[in-house]
Amino acid sequence: MSVPALISAILMGYVLGSIPFGVILTRLTGAGDLHAIGSGGTGATNVLRTGRKGLAAATLLLDLAKGTAAVFLAGAFFADMEAIAGIAAIVGHCYPIWLRFRGGKGVATLMGVALGLAWPIGLVFAAVWLAVLAVTRISSAGGMAAAISAPIAAQVLGHQLYAPALAAMALIVLWRHRANIQRLIAGTEPRLGKKG
Repeated sequence: MSVPALISAILMGYVLGSIPFGVILTRLTGAGDLHAIGSGGTGATNVLRTGRKGLAAATLLLDLAKGTAAVFLAGAFFADMEAIAGIAAIVGHCYPIWLRFRGGKGVATLMGVALGLAWPIGLVFAAVWLAVLAVTRISSAGGMAAAISAPIAAQVLGHQLYAPALAAMALIVLWRHRANIQRLIAGTEPRLGKKG
């Protein structure tokens, strides 16, 4: 493993992941300051709290795309460092230097990374996310369940090489959701379509 290539893959993944699409889109359209809305996060769920569903959908797709892009670019320029670039992208999304390390929670970006590493893992991620969200109507529950499913899917579907990295990414996502976990336990976590 080349140290310069490793550092380059990490930096590339972090910079891509740290692009705050939610903040950019809401500012360009005058939808408000995301850090003053809801959870203060920069992801699609918080953008949805502005009432702009189109912006939320665009944020989700762009946050997903940057995870996939990090993996693909790493594959093209830094052989065998796709998973490392993926971890860096998650860290960049959750802790962007441009926003004083106040980012999102990493769910959409993790789905993008999973799709980039092996599309069957990404499909399992999406299916779990949508299924849990449909049943519970709780965004955080769907996101965390999907994150947990990724390393399991990698192990089961023959992509064991990616399981440790996906497990590390899932832990980051769970850590970012620690306040949501407390609210879930207390029964106060808001559901989609309701203020809270």
